[in-house]
Amino acid sequence: MAKQNIFGNVFGREAGMLQLAVFPNKSKRRAGEIVDRIFHYYQNKDVRLVMPASDARHFHKDDYGLPCVERVHVDMALSIGGDGTLLGVCRRFTGQEVPVCGINLGTLGFLADIEVQELESRLEKIILGEYRIENRLLLSAYIKNEYGEKYLGNAINDVVVSKGGVARMLRLGLYINDTHLMNYQADGLIVSSPTGSTAYSLSAGGPILNPTIRALLLTPICAHTFQMRPLVVGENDQIRLEVSNVHQDIVVTLDGQESFYIQPGDEIIVRKAKTTAHIVKFEDKDYYKVLRNKLWNSRLMS
Repeated sequence: MAKQNIFGNVFGREAGMLQLAVFPNKSKRRAGEIVDRIFHYYQNKDVRLVMPASDARHFHKDDYGLPCVERVHVDMALSIGGDGTLLGVCRRFTGQEVPVCGINLGTLGFLADIEVQELESRLEKIILGEYRIENRLLLSAYIKNEYGEKYLGNAINDVVVSKGGVARMLRLGLYINDTHLMNYQADGLIVSSPTGSTAYSLSAGGPILNPTIRALLLTPICAHTFQMRPLVVGENDQIRLEVSNVHQDIVVTLDGQESFYIQPGDEIIVRKAKTTAHIVKFEDKDYYKVLRNKLWNSRLMS
């Protein structure tokens, strides 16, 4: 028999009952406080909360834990942490129409739209449906070699090809669709979505793109030539990268969280994914105000 709690049967869904999945980052100091505030706020409302079993045990919410939250119906996922936590939650629900709402415990938090001091007011807006859902472009990464094409996974921010522990630069051949654009040497290449333009790409000198722009961004990492500069291409363009190095310390990384070692002669292919990420935003969160406040923190311009 399914466990019962004050929100009802966690494996079912009653009419009018909102079901939310809570994904806290256990390494964040205030995560336990935020979990308690969420459970306290929703305890007498038509909301059912569920959590991954390991997180539920960690935060003493055992009755709300499920072995695989992704296999039950949820109306929204709450991510507690920084943007990295939110990226991981989005990838867990790839291919499902589950919006993800971020509660920011990180440093910047471009994607996480709820700050700690406004938590309860935003939780109320979720009940009232006073939010919008932004469909963000996803990237799909593949490795191609003599054995065929292997799917690696999706990324919301970026797919990065870089060297591992060796000091030598990579020798890269860059193709856009079927056109060989150039060969160059660098520490690597960042293929970014507009959402990821404020992440690693920005640190490497890439431009900032409004996330509503449907495009892909290519940013070299310490290119050993003045000819290779950040490049914006169409959303339907396919990026193909040949790596001609002979050493075996080359890494493909998805959103800075999943890494794969590749062999010399492998090709890395990045294209727009068939699905999108669904991120919750509130009406009073203007992108350019967020950009100003997060990057430049300019009170003089308020």
